[in-house]
Amino acid sequence: MSIEGATNDTIWINNMSTHRNSKSLSPLVMAVGITLTLGVHWPILAQDGTAGATSADGVAAATSYSEPPEINLYEAEREDQFLSNTRQLITDSLRSGEGYFSVDGSQFIFQSEVAGDNPFYQIYVRDLTTGATNRVSPGIGLTTCSWIHPTLDRVMFSSTHEDPDARAKQAEEISIRESGVDRPYGWDYDHHYEIYQADADGGNVVNLTNSAGYDAEGSYSNDGSKILFASNREAYSRTLSQAEQRLFDDDSSYFMDLFIMDADGSNVKQLTHSPGYDGGPFFSPDNSKVVWRRFNPDGNSAEIWTMDIDGSNQRQLTSDAMVAWGPYYHPSGRYIIYSSNLLGHANFELFVIDTEGTNVPVRVTSTEGTDILPVFSPDGSKLAWSTTRTPDGTSQIHMGDWNHERALELLGLD
Repeated sequence: MSIEGATNDTIWINNMSTHRNSKSLSPLVMAVGITLTLGVHWPILAQDGTAGATSADGVAAATSYSEPPEINLYEAEREDQFLSNTRQLITDSLRSGEGYFSVDGSQFIFQSEVAGDNPFYQIYVRDLTTGATNRVSPGIGLTTCSWIHPTLDRVMFSSTHEDPDARAKQAEEISIRESGVDRPYGWDYDHHYEIYQADADGGNVVNLTNSAGYDAEGSYSNDGSKILFASNREAYSRTLSQAEQRLFDDDSSYFMDLFIMDADGSNVKQLTHSPGYDGGPFFSPDNSKVVWRRFNPDGNSAEIWTMDIDGSNQRQLTSDAMVAWGPYYHPSGRYIIYSSNLLGHANFELFVIDTEGTNVPVRVTSTEGTDILPVFSPDGSKLAWSTTRTPDGTSQIHMGDWNHERALELLGLD
Protein backbone atom coordinates (compact mmCIF):
# COMPACT_ATOMS: atom_id res chain seq x y z
CA MET A 1 0.00 0.00 0.00
CA SER A 2 1.21 3.46 -0.53
CA ILE A 3 0.44 7.08 -0.60
CA GLU A 4 -1.19 8.28 -3.74
CA GLY A 5 -1.56 11.68 -5.26
CA ALA A 6 -4.09 14.31 -4.34
CA THR A 7 -7.58 14.00 -5.76
CA ASN A 8 -9.93 16.95 -5.40
CA ASP A 9 -7.45 18.56 -3.03
CA THR A 10 -7.78 15.60 -0.68
CA ILE A 11 -4.82 13.43 0.25
CA TRP A 12 -5.58 10.08 -1.33
CA ILE A 13 -3.88 6.91 -0.27
CA ASN A 14 -4.20 4.04 -2.65
CA ASN A 15 -2.95 0.49 -2.83
CA MET A 16 0.45 1.42 -4.17
CA SER A 17 2.27 -0.87 -1.83
CA THR A 18 1.29 -2.97 1.09
CA HIS A 19 4.94 -3.96 1.15
CA ARG A 20 5.80 -1.09 3.38
CA ASN A 21 2.67 0.32 4.91
CA SER A 22 -0.69 -0.48 6.46
CA LYS A 23 -4.16 0.86 6.87
CA SER A 24 -2.89 2.12 10.21
CA LEU A 25 -1.51 5.02 8.23
CA SER A 26 -5.02 6.14 7.45
CA PRO A 27 -5.85 8.09 10.62
CA LEU A 28 -2.45 9.78 10.51
CA VAL A 29 -2.43 10.79 6.89
CA MET A 30 -6.06 11.78 6.69
CA ALA A 31 -5.82 13.85 9.85
CA VAL A 32 -5.03 17.54 9.81
CA GLY A 33 -1.26 17.80 9.29
CA ILE A 34 0.74 19.04 12.23
CA THR A 35 3.57 21.27 11.05
CA LEU A 36 6.63 20.82 13.20
CA THR A 37 9.43 23.34 13.52
CA LEU A 38 12.97 22.64 12.39
CA GLY A 39 13.88 22.20 16.04
CA VAL A 40 11.99 18.90 16.13
CA HIS A 41 13.56 16.14 18.19
CA TRP A 42 14.08 12.51 17.28
CA PRO A 43 14.28 10.04 20.17
CA ILE A 44 16.24 6.89 19.34
CA LEU A 45 15.38 4.43 22.06
CA ALA A 46 14.67 0.79 22.71
CA GLN A 47 12.67 -1.06 25.34
CA ASP A 48 14.91 -0.13 28.22
CA GLY A 49 14.86 3.54 27.22
CA THR A 50 18.47 3.62 26.09
CA ALA A 51 19.65 4.55 22.64
CA GLY A 52 20.36 1.62 20.33
CA ALA A 53 19.54 -1.05 22.92
CA THR A 54 18.43 -4.48 21.81
CA SER A 55 15.23 -6.19 22.84
CA ALA A 56 13.62 -9.57 22.76
CA ASP A 57 10.66 -10.09 20.47
CA GLY A 58 7.53 -8.75 22.07
CA VAL A 59 5.51 -5.58 22.36
CA ALA A 60 6.97 -2.81 20.25
CA ALA A 61 8.83 -0.30 22.39
CA ALA A 62 7.85 3.01 20.88
CA THR A 63 6.59 4.59 24.07
CA SER A 64 9.71 4.95 26.22
CA TYR A 65 11.54 8.25 25.94
CA SER A 66 14.44 10.16 27.38
CA GLU A 67 15.78 13.52 26.25
CA PRO A 68 16.25 12.96 22.50
CA PRO A 69 18.89 14.39 20.18
CA GLU A 70 17.92 17.00 17.63
CA ILE A 71 17.26 15.68 14.16
CA ASN A 72 19.95 16.59 11.68
CA LEU A 73 18.16 18.63 9.00
CA TYR A 74 21.37 19.95 7.39
CA GLU A 75 20.15 22.60 5.00
CA ALA A 76 16.87 20.75 4.61
CA GLU A 77 15.87 22.90 1.68
CA ARG A 78 18.80 21.60 -0.34
CA GLU A 79 17.76 18.19 -1.58
CA ASP A 80 20.51 18.42 -4.17
CA GLN A 81 23.04 17.54 -1.48
CA PHE A 82 21.93 13.95 -2.01
CA LEU A 83 20.10 13.84 -5.32
CA SER A 84 20.93 15.12 -8.78
CA ASN A 85 19.51 14.51 -12.24
CA THR A 86 16.12 13.69 -10.70
CA ARG A 87 13.55 12.62 -13.26
CA GLN A 88 10.26 10.78 -13.53
CA LEU A 89 11.07 7.18 -14.38
CA ILE A 90 7.58 5.88 -15.18
CA THR A 91 5.72 8.21 -17.53
CA ASP A 92 3.20 5.98 -19.31
CA SER A 93 0.84 5.03 -16.49
CA LEU A 94 -2.06 6.60 -14.63
CA ARG A 95 -0.01 6.10 -11.48
CA SER A 96 2.90 3.95 -10.40
CA GLY A 97 4.67 2.97 -7.22
CA GLU A 98 6.92 0.60 -5.30
CA GLY A 99 9.65 -0.52 -7.68
CA TYR A 100 12.88 -2.48 -7.31
CA PHE A 101 16.02 -2.89 -9.41
CA SER A 102 17.24 -6.22 -10.73
CA VAL A 103 20.52 -7.43 -9.26
CA ASP A 104 22.47 -6.22 -12.32
CA GLY A 105 20.66 -2.88 -12.42
CA SER A 106 19.40 -3.44 -15.97
CA GLN A 107 15.70 -3.94 -15.14
CA PHE A 108 13.13 -2.39 -12.85
CA ILE A 109 10.00 -4.13 -11.56
CA PHE A 110 7.13 -1.99 -10.32
CA GLN A 111 3.38 -1.75 -9.90
CA SER A 112 1.34 0.47 -12.13
CA GLU A 113 -2.25 1.31 -12.95
CA VAL A 114 -3.04 1.67 -16.63
CA ALA A 115 -6.29 2.41 -18.44
CA GLY A 116 -8.48 -0.68 -18.88
CA ASP A 117 -10.97 -2.89 -17.09
CA ASN A 118 -8.79 -3.42 -14.01
CA PRO A 119 -8.52 -0.33 -11.79
CA PHE A 120 -5.97 -1.96 -9.51
CA TYR A 121 -2.21 -2.11 -9.79
CA GLN A 122 -0.54 -4.80 -11.88
CA ILE A 123 3.15 -5.70 -12.03
CA TYR A 124 5.42 -4.58 -14.87
CA VAL A 125 9.11 -5.00 -15.72
CA ARG A 126 10.97 -2.24 -17.57
CA ASP A 127 14.26 -2.55 -19.41
CA LEU A 128 16.16 0.51 -18.17
CA THR A 129 18.19 0.71 -21.37
CA THR A 130 15.50 0.37 -24.03
CA GLY A 131 12.44 1.39 -22.02
CA ALA A 132 10.57 -1.73 -23.13
CA THR A 133 7.92 -2.60 -20.54
CA ASN A 134 6.00 -5.86 -20.09
CA ARG A 135 3.27 -6.90 -17.69
CA VAL A 136 4.27 -10.01 -15.71
CA SER A 137 1.24 -10.38 -13.40
CA PRO A 138 -1.98 -12.12 -14.52
CA GLY A 139 -3.93 -8.88 -15.04
CA ILE A 140 -6.76 -9.93 -12.73
CA GLY A 141 -7.38 -8.81 -9.15
CA LEU A 142 -5.00 -6.90 -6.91
CA THR A 143 -1.22 -7.19 -7.07
CA THR A 144 1.59 -5.73 -5.00
CA CYS A 145 5.11 -6.29 -3.67
CA SER A 146 7.14 -7.55 -6.61
CA TRP A 147 10.76 -8.62 -7.03
CA ILE A 148 13.10 -9.91 -9.73
CA HIS A 149 15.02 -13.05 -8.80
CA PRO A 150 18.83 -12.62 -8.91
CA THR A 151 19.04 -15.16 -11.75
CA LEU A 152 16.78 -12.82 -13.81
CA ASP A 153 14.78 -15.81 -15.05
CA ARG A 154 11.77 -15.32 -12.77
CA VAL A 155 9.83 -12.77 -10.76
CA MET A 156 7.82 -12.76 -7.55
CA PHE A 157 4.70 -10.80 -6.59
CA SER A 158 1.60 -10.99 -4.42
CA SER A 159 -1.77 -11.29 -6.08
CA THR A 160 -5.46 -12.03 -5.51
CA HIS A 161 -6.07 -13.26 -9.07
CA GLU A 162 -7.30 -16.64 -7.79
CA ASP A 163 -10.07 -14.94 -5.80
CA PRO A 164 -13.35 -16.14 -7.41
CA ASP A 165 -14.75 -12.64 -6.95
CA ALA A 166 -11.74 -10.78 -8.37
CA ARG A 167 -13.49 -9.53 -11.51
CA ALA A 168 -16.60 -8.50 -9.58
CA LYS A 169 -14.42 -6.47 -7.21
CA GLN A 170 -12.79 -4.76 -10.19
CA ALA A 171 -16.17 -3.78 -11.58
CA GLU A 172 -17.29 -2.51 -8.18
CA GLU A 173 -14.18 -0.34 -7.81
CA ILE A 174 -14.68 1.16 -11.26
CA SER A 175 -18.30 1.97 -10.40
CA ILE A 176 -17.30 3.67 -7.14
CA ARG A 177 -14.64 5.77 -8.84
CA GLU A 178 -17.03 6.81 -11.60
CA SER A 179 -19.56 7.90 -8.97
CA GLY A 180 -17.11 10.50 -7.66
CA VAL A 181 -17.64 9.43 -4.06
CA ASP A 182 -14.75 10.40 -1.78
CA ARG A 183 -13.62 7.60 0.50
CA PRO A 184 -11.21 7.57 3.42
CA TYR A 185 -8.30 5.27 2.80
CA GLY A 186 -8.45 1.73 4.13
CA TRP A 187 -6.11 -0.99 2.94
CA ASP A 188 -7.85 -4.32 2.64
CA TYR A 189 -5.69 -7.16 3.92
CA ASP A 190 -7.42 -9.47 1.50
CA HIS A 191 -7.05 -13.07 2.64
CA HIS A 192 -6.82 -14.08 -1.03
CA TYR A 193 -3.39 -12.47 -1.30
CA GLU A 194 -0.76 -15.14 -1.99
CA ILE A 195 2.88 -14.89 -3.04
CA TYR A 196 3.50 -16.17 -6.57
CA GLN A 197 6.51 -16.95 -8.70
CA ALA A 198 6.38 -16.54 -12.48
CA ASP A 199 8.78 -16.77 -15.38
CA ALA A 200 10.42 -13.52 -16.45
CA ASP A 201 7.76 -13.13 -19.15
CA GLY A 202 4.91 -13.71 -16.69
CA GLY A 203 4.26 -17.31 -17.67
CA ASN A 204 4.11 -20.43 -15.48
CA VAL A 205 2.64 -18.72 -12.41
CA VAL A 206 3.15 -20.81 -9.24
CA ASN A 207 1.61 -20.21 -5.80
CA LEU A 208 4.44 -20.26 -3.22
CA THR A 209 2.44 -19.71 -0.03
CA ASN A 210 -0.99 -21.27 -0.52
CA SER A 211 -2.05 -20.48 3.03
CA ALA A 212 -5.18 -18.98 4.54
CA GLY A 213 -4.65 -15.29 5.33
CA TYR A 214 -2.80 -12.37 3.82
CA ASP A 215 0.62 -13.32 2.41
CA ALA A 216 2.51 -10.44 0.79
CA GLU A 217 5.42 -8.01 1.14
CA GLY A 218 7.95 -10.52 -0.15
CA SER A 219 11.60 -9.88 -1.00
CA TYR A 220 14.42 -12.18 -2.13
CA SER A 221 17.75 -12.55 -0.40
CA ASN A 222 20.65 -11.32 -2.53
CA ASP A 223 21.62 -14.89 -3.40
CA GLY A 224 18.01 -15.75 -4.28
CA SER A 225 17.76 -18.67 -1.87
CA LYS A 226 15.34 -17.14 0.65
CA ILE A 227 12.19 -15.02 0.74
CA LEU A 228 11.11 -12.71 3.56
CA PHE A 229 7.41 -11.89 3.80
CA ALA A 230 4.61 -10.68 6.05
CA SER A 231 1.51 -12.66 6.94
CA ASN A 232 -1.41 -12.75 9.36
CA ARG A 233 -1.87 -16.48 8.79
CA GLU A 234 -1.74 -17.15 12.53
CA ALA A 235 -5.17 -15.57 12.92
CA TYR A 236 -6.54 -18.09 10.41
CA SER A 237 -4.75 -21.14 11.81
CA ARG A 238 -6.25 -21.27 15.30
CA THR A 239 -9.36 -20.34 17.23
CA LEU A 240 -9.11 -16.76 18.46
CA SER A 241 -10.27 -15.66 21.88
CA GLN A 242 -13.17 -13.20 22.00
CA ALA A 243 -10.75 -10.35 22.64
CA GLU A 244 -8.51 -11.44 19.77
CA GLN A 245 -11.48 -11.77 17.45
CA ARG A 246 -12.52 -8.21 18.23
CA LEU A 247 -9.00 -7.04 17.43
CA PHE A 248 -8.99 -9.02 14.21
CA ASP A 249 -12.39 -7.69 13.14
CA ASP A 250 -11.23 -4.15 13.80
CA ASP A 251 -7.86 -4.50 12.06
CA SER A 252 -6.54 -7.82 10.78
CA SER A 253 -3.04 -6.36 10.47
CA TYR A 254 -2.77 -6.64 14.26
CA PHE A 255 -1.76 -10.27 13.69
CA MET A 256 0.81 -9.52 10.98
CA ASP A 257 4.25 -11.02 11.60
CA LEU A 258 7.38 -11.68 9.57
CA PHE A 259 8.32 -15.03 8.07
CA ILE A 260 11.20 -16.47 6.07
CA MET A 261 11.03 -19.37 3.63
CA ASP A 262 13.09 -21.02 0.92
CA ALA A 263 12.65 -19.52 -2.53
CA ASP A 264 10.45 -22.46 -3.59
CA GLY A 265 8.02 -21.81 -0.73
CA SER A 266 9.24 -24.58 1.55
CA ASN A 267 10.73 -24.49 5.06
CA VAL A 268 8.59 -21.60 6.36
CA LYS A 269 9.73 -20.13 9.70
CA GLN A 270 8.15 -17.34 11.75
CA LEU A 271 10.56 -14.60 12.81
CA THR A 272 8.45 -12.20 14.89
CA HIS A 273 5.64 -12.76 17.39
CA SER A 274 4.65 -9.23 18.36
CA PRO A 275 1.19 -7.70 18.70
CA GLY A 276 0.74 -5.10 15.99
CA TYR A 277 1.80 -5.01 12.36
CA ASP A 278 5.32 -6.18 11.49
CA GLY A 279 5.85 -5.74 7.76
CA GLY A 280 7.95 -4.60 4.82
CA PRO A 281 11.04 -6.77 5.47
CA PHE A 282 14.24 -6.57 3.44
CA PHE A 283 17.58 -8.38 3.68
CA SER A 284 20.81 -6.53 4.38
CA PRO A 285 23.36 -6.61 1.53
CA ASP A 286 25.23 -9.52 3.16
CA ASN A 287 21.98 -11.41 3.93
CA SER A 288 22.78 -11.48 7.66
CA LYS A 289 20.18 -8.94 8.82
CA VAL A 290 16.57 -7.94 8.23
CA VAL A 291 15.23 -4.39 8.32
CA TRP A 292 11.50 -3.77 8.70
CA ARG A 293 8.93 -1.47 10.22
CA ARG A 294 6.90 -2.32 13.30
CA PHE A 295 3.63 -0.67 14.17
CA ASN A 296 2.64 -0.23 17.79
CA PRO A 297 -0.26 -2.49 18.85
CA ASP A 298 -2.65 0.46 18.60
CA GLY A 299 -1.55 1.07 15.01
CA ASN A 300 -0.89 4.78 15.52
CA SER A 301 2.87 4.82 15.03
CA ALA A 302 5.58 2.76 13.37
CA GLU A 303 9.34 2.52 13.87
CA ILE A 304 12.30 1.05 12.01
CA TRP A 305 13.80 -2.15 13.41
CA THR A 306 16.57 -4.59 12.47
CA MET A 307 17.25 -8.19 13.49
CA ASP A 308 19.32 -11.21 12.55
CA ILE A 309 17.76 -13.45 9.90
CA ASP A 310 16.84 -16.03 12.54
CA GLY A 311 14.71 -13.43 14.36
CA SER A 312 17.18 -12.79 17.17
CA ASN A 313 18.93 -9.57 18.20
CA GLN A 314 15.98 -7.29 17.44
CA ARG A 315 16.99 -3.64 17.58
CA GLN A 316 14.86 -0.50 17.36
CA LEU A 317 16.51 2.31 15.36
CA THR A 318 13.88 5.06 15.47
CA SER A 319 11.39 6.16 18.08
CA ASP A 320 9.64 9.29 16.91
CA ALA A 321 6.08 8.19 17.74
CA MET A 322 4.99 9.03 14.20
CA VAL A 323 5.12 6.72 11.16
CA ALA A 324 8.60 5.65 10.03
CA TRP A 325 8.40 2.99 7.33
CA GLY A 326 9.72 1.75 3.99
CA PRO A 327 13.30 1.07 5.17
CA TYR A 328 15.92 -0.08 2.68
CA TYR A 329 19.65 -0.76 3.06
CA HIS A 330 22.24 1.08 1.02
CA PRO A 331 24.37 -1.55 -0.80
CA SER A 332 27.36 -0.49 1.32
CA GLY A 333 25.48 -1.79 4.35
CA ARG A 334 26.39 1.36 6.30
CA TYR A 335 23.04 3.12 6.45
CA ILE A 336 19.32 2.74 5.83
CA ILE A 337 16.96 5.05 3.98
CA TYR A 338 13.29 5.29 4.96
CA SER A 339 10.24 7.55 4.90
CA SER A 340 8.71 9.36 7.87
CA ASN A 341 5.97 11.89 8.53
CA LEU A 342 7.94 13.36 11.42
CA LEU A 343 7.50 16.85 9.97
CA GLY A 344 3.70 16.61 9.73
CA HIS A 345 1.07 13.90 9.44
CA ALA A 346 0.61 14.19 5.66
CA ASN A 347 4.21 15.23 4.93
CA PHE A 348 6.27 12.12 4.29
CA GLU A 349 9.94 12.84 3.58
CA LEU A 350 12.96 10.57 3.12
CA PHE A 351 15.60 10.21 5.84
CA VAL A 352 18.81 8.20 6.30
CA ILE A 353 20.07 6.65 9.51
CA ASP A 354 23.14 4.57 10.32
CA THR A 355 22.51 0.85 10.77
CA GLU A 356 23.14 0.95 14.51
CA GLY A 357 20.86 3.92 15.15
CA THR A 358 23.60 5.66 17.09
CA ASN A 359 23.93 8.84 15.02
CA VAL A 360 21.34 11.50 14.33
CA PRO A 361 19.13 10.74 11.29
CA VAL A 362 19.48 13.08 8.32
CA ARG A 363 16.68 14.45 6.19
CA VAL A 364 17.05 13.80 2.45
CA THR A 365 14.07 15.26 0.56
CA SER A 366 12.50 18.70 0.74
CA THR A 367 10.56 19.08 -2.53
CA GLU A 368 6.82 19.58 -2.09
CA GLY A 369 4.94 16.29 -2.28
CA THR A 370 4.93 12.92 -0.55
CA ASP A 371 8.17 10.92 -0.84
CA ILE A 372 8.02 7.22 0.08
CA LEU A 373 9.27 3.71 -0.74
CA PRO A 374 12.93 4.53 -1.51
CA VAL A 375 15.23 1.88 -3.03
CA PHE A 376 18.86 1.98 -4.13
CA SER A 377 20.30 0.57 -7.33
CA PRO A 378 22.63 -2.41 -6.77
CA ASP A 379 25.75 -0.24 -7.08
CA GLY A 380 24.30 2.42 -4.78
CA SER A 381 24.64 5.17 -7.36
CA LYS A 382 20.91 5.77 -7.93
CA LEU A 383 17.81 6.14 -5.81
CA ALA A 384 14.27 5.38 -7.00
CA TRP A 385 11.21 6.25 -4.97
CA SER A 386 7.48 6.91 -5.22
CA THR A 387 6.39 10.52 -5.00
CA THR A 388 3.52 12.91 -5.61
CA ARG A 389 5.83 15.74 -6.75
CA THR A 390 4.21 15.43 -10.18
CA PRO A 391 2.33 18.34 -11.83
CA ASP A 392 -1.07 16.75 -11.19
CA GLY A 393 -0.17 15.32 -7.78
CA THR A 394 -0.52 11.66 -8.76
CA SER A 395 1.99 9.12 -7.54
CA GLN A 396 4.77 8.25 -9.98
CA ILE A 397 8.17 6.64 -9.57
CA HIS A 398 11.11 9.02 -9.83
CA MET A 399 14.83 8.32 -9.96
CA GLY A 400 17.92 10.38 -9.24
CA ASP A 401 21.69 10.05 -8.91
CA TRP A 402 22.68 9.43 -5.28
CA ASN A 403 25.59 11.10 -3.45
CA HIS A 404 26.88 8.30 -1.23
CA GLU A 405 29.87 10.27 0.00
CA ARG A 406 27.69 13.15 1.19
CA ALA A 407 25.39 10.73 3.02
CA LEU A 408 28.37 9.22 4.85
CA GLU A 409 29.64 12.68 5.73
CA LEU A 410 26.34 13.95 7.15
CA LEU A 411 25.79 10.73 9.09
CA GLY A 412 29.27 11.00 10.60
CA LEU A 413 30.39 7.76 8.94
CA ASP A 414 33.17 9.13 6.72
